[in-house]
Amino acid sequence: MLKSVLRGAAAGAAGTTALNATTYLDMVLRARPPSSTPEQTVNELARRTGVTVPGDEESRSNRVSGVGALMGILTGTAIGAAYGAARGLGWRPSTTTGGVVTGLAAMVGTAAPMTALGITDPRSWGTEAWLSDAIPHLAYGAVTAATYAATERPRRRWWR
Repeated sequence: MLKSVLRGAAAGAAGTTALNATTYLDMVLRARPPSSTPEQTVNELARRTGVTVPGDEESRSNRVSGVGALMGILTGTAIGAAYGAARGLGWRPSTTTGGVVTGLAAMVGTAAPMTALGITDPRSWGTEAWLSDAIPHLAYGAVTAATYAATERPRRRWWR
């Protein structure tokens, strides 16, 4: 089981790279600004927990930005680990199904906390916002599932 979880975490890290690359490509193609929701989430969590992010305004802003990015990496790696755990427990979807389910899990795993904190409300999103969120998360899921599959040993057939 531990090997499955570790392979899933590594696959989730690869998926996170795909999500980030897809997001940055979207920013380049549409000349859109980066999302401010990670930083808003960090600021809201700091406010609710009474934690002060140290530094002057610029230093604090840079730290908050860094923590927001690290939270995304942690989330992607953790969801990959959960995918590995599910595989270790016997879940055997196709790579396509595993990718879609994992991508949707990542989408929920990021949007749900931000919704609960009042940062965003997916019910108010338009088509463009949904696509801007769904496409990178589906890329995450596809790469996570494919990377996990690539690390599995081929099953021996009884007739070999």
